Parts: sequence; C-alpha cells; structure tokens
Amino acid sequence: MKRYQSDFLVIGSGIAGLNFALNIADFGSVSIITKHKGEDCNTYYAQGGIAAVNHSDDSFEKHLSDTLEAGAGLCHNDSVDVLVKEGPARIKDLIKWGVEFTKNPGESSYELAIEGGHSNHRIFHVKDYTGAAIIDVLLKRVREHPNIKIFEGHYAIDIITEHHVLENLQPAFNICFGAYIYSEQDKEVHVFESKYTMLATGGGSRVYLNSTNPKFATGDGLAMAYRAGVRIANMEFVQFHPTALYHQAERLFLISEALRGFGGKLINQSGERFMSKYDSREELAPRDIVSRAIDSEMKKRREDCVFLDMTHLNKEDVKQHFPQIYEYCLVNKKLDITTSPIPVVPAAHYLCGGIMSSLNGQTSMQNLFACGEVAHTGVHGANRLASNSLLEGLVFSYRAAMKIRSKRPRNFSKVVIPDWDESGTANQDDWYLIKHNFRQIQHLMWDYVGIVRSQQTLERAYRRMRMIFDETENYYRRNKLNLELIELRNLSIVALIIISSALRRHESRGCHYMSDFPDRDDKYLKNTII
Repeated sequence: MKRYQSDFLVIGSGIAGLNFALNIADFGSVSIITKHKGEDCNTYYAQGGIAAVNHSDDSFEKHLSDTLEAGAGLCHNDSVDVLVKEGPARIKDLIKWGVEFTKNPGESSYELAIEGGHSNHRIFHVKDYTGAAIIDVLLKRVREHPNIKIFEGHYAIDIITEHHVLENLQPAFNICFGAYIYSEQDKEVHVFESKYTMLATGGGSRVYLNSTNPKFATGDGLAMAYRAGVRIANMEFVQFHPTALYHQAERLFLISEALRGFGGKLINQSGERFMSKYDSREELAPRDIVSRAIDSEMKKRREDCVFLDMTHLNKEDVKQHFPQIYEYCLVNKKLDITTSPIPVVPAAHYLCGGIMSSLNGQTSMQNLFACGEVAHTGVHGANRLASNSLLEGLVFSYRAAMKIRSKRPRNFSKVVIPDWDESGTANQDDWYLIKHNFRQIQHLMWDYVGIVRSQQTLERAYRRMRMIFDETENYYRRNKLNLELIELRNLSIVALIIISSALRRHESRGCHYMSDFPDRDDKYLKNTII
C-alpha cells in the first residue's frame, strides 16, 4: 500500500478540476485523480459551448434574468450574479491559454450562438466540440506544470475524515484529510493525504437507463460526500436533455441544443411541428419544457421518438457548424442530417443539485471543496439554463483557488491515517450480481423517477431501491474491491438520494414534474437538503 502527500488533492479531471489545479499549482503540489484517462470526463463530451455576455446588445441583467427564469424560482441570486459578472473574465482565461473559439467568417469577432432559454446570442463555442477543445488545452497546460501530477486509472473510494484517523482529534471535528484511492494497476487502495481536497467528479446521470453521460458518470463524489455526512441539496432536479440521438448505444449521443438555436424544428412522425402547443418560445423553450413536450408527444402518439428537422437549412452551413454531429450520424446511423430528419428522444443529462457549496466552493466539511456538476452552488435552481454548466465550473473553481490561496492551513502533522482495512473480505466471482443490480437501478430510475413522476411511483421506487442498496452494501463489506463494485455502490446511493429528495417535494417545478401535483406550490420555494 502506497502513501502520497500533496498540498492539494483534486478528484476529477473535467473543466472544474483542471481549472482549479492550474490556478492553485503555483502555491503547492497538486495530485489529480481520474478514473481513466485525463480526457475521460463529462466536459469532454460537451458540444454546445459556454454562455457569457460579450456583446453590446446583451447585458449581465439579461443573462441573470434568463438564468433565474429557467431556474423556476430556486436559483440563489447571489450565485447567479457572481456567475454572469465573472464569467467573461474566465472566458478570457481560456482564450489566453489557447482555446480557439469559433469566429465569424473573415472577422475577429466571435460567432456567438443562441440556445433554449437565452434571450441573446451569447454562447462561445468551438464548432460542435467545445468541451473537447477546452479539455485538450487545459490538459496540455496541466501536464506541463511541474507542481501537478495526474494519477490516471485511480478510483476514489472514500473521503478521509476524523473518523478514520488514529489520534484523538476532538478539536478537529468535521475535517477532510484526503481520500482513499483504488489503483486499477496495483489492484489495491492507497492513501492520498492533502491539506485541501477538491471534489470535481462531475454528475451521476448513468443512474438512468438512457443517458447522454459516459459510463463512468456514476456520482462518485456525491456518494463519498453523503457517506461522510456532507450536506447535499436539490437532487430531485435531474435535467433530461430533450434531444439525444435515438439508437442503441451505451451512451446516447447528444444532439446539441445549438441545432435548435440554428433553426432546427421538432416534428412528430407525421411531419407536424408540435412545440407551439406547449410553449410560445417553441423549440427555444427551456430544456424541461421541451423534454416534457417530447415525452408527451411520444406517449400520446405511442411513438418511440420524434425528429429534429434540419433539412430546410443550407446544407453546407449545417455541415460547417456541426461537423462532429454530421459525421457521427452519417457513420453510425447512415443518416445525412442535411437531407433526413434526426430521430431524437430525451435522455438524463445533468444533475442540477449536488454537494452544497459556498460562493468559494467550500462544503459543510472543513478543507473539503466541491465545484462543477457535483456541486450545488445555487446557480441552476430547479432547471439549468443551457451552456451555464461549463461556465459554473470555471467561475467557482477559480474562486475556490483564490479562497484557498488566502487561507492558512492548520497543522495536522500528528494525525495518523491508517492503511485501508480489507480484513474479512474475499474474492467472490459474483460479477453477475453487480451487473444485474446495475441494470436494475437504471431501469427502476428510468421507469419510476423519470421525466414525469408521481407519489406512487416514487414510493415504489424507494422500496425497491432500498433493497438493492442494502444488498449492495452487504456485498461490499464481504468482498475485495473492484472497479465495478465501487461504481455500483456509489450509483445505489445516488439513486436513493434522488428518490428521497423527490419524495419531499409535492409540487411540479423545473425538472421535477409530478403528475399528481402538477402545479407550483411556493410552500416548497426552498432547498431540499439531505
């Protein structure tokens, strides 16, 4: 068993984790933990872009208003104010570091897109592969920094707190000392000690059967925080992206919101547009409205999908603006999106809730910070405005780094952190149990805790999920660790948190729609805290 010490431990290699590392590395050593390769993160798959005010026709007030409206009354005004006002400076950081956002042809100005819920063109993008372009630049800079070391193929298991240490630490209650990390190569658990720990593990939408997230998005940071007693909020608000490519795949390929902003129209299988029946903004309504509209059309007409029609637009413009989507559909579906409509369905996409954090990323546990999708800053409220997610990761990870740089760490040199204890465990070849429970969770969440819910379906989901959770925990205690078991354990906790949170909210608001409580009730105009 190995031991590593660093000033800062970052768990996750998406935009929030990498940006934090780059802004803190000149002040101490940084260890970055990532489950697979550095680029394996939700950010890498982000197509649309980053929203920020950059035009005389736009304003902070408009961006703030759009965000608050999408959030359905649950956004924290101070958080949104920080997001929109500090966002442009963080965009400039990316440009300075080498991210080449798409510009207008023959001009020096940036080609700003518009997406659902936005009143202005304010989306910076790199064609339709913005996330990949950003991660490529940030990873290059991280790998060049002498104070940063990336540990690929490492899985975080648990936060190390005062409950683990071997000295009497009554004066040091509710402290994070680092994390226990499983090495895929060594097949054993190592101790990573740090003065400060940043959870930037992304979301957990793989808890659903149909998701746009990669398979490693299993809510690890959320589960670790929950086990450590850290406060978590608003997990009932799961955003379903309206348009994922309808096909059989491990991860449903995202059809970016930008296509609707570019002029794409939603039609049913009879070729009829339907969004005007649900919202005056039609295809540019916020995501929760468009997702429910598509779900309603599919159920009423008993159809498996709807279509996003781009065929009325200039073919070359579509191919130039959306090269990745065009190529993916052509190769994987034998579908030319310039001549045939794209079959689309909603899919679980983003967790609007998360680990409660301050405007500087501080959680309810000392020395533990959280940023990005894993965090609840209050920015997104009951429904995230499109392209605010990457901006949130940038703005609040930068603020966390600035806050820590001004702090004076306490001395815990006498703290003794024990090795990972796996006594009493065995290697049982029960992979089928893990696989079965994994699929059970995903089907249960999709069928009972999806776009439209009810008290009855949630209660049924809770009873069944509690059995799966208990079974998984018992199996975990008796068996040696492996990657699949770590993820299953975390996924079962995330599912329970989502269901428990949803059961507390007897109203419909944003992403949370209850068929038996279809209206908003301002009695619930507050956070749901676990």
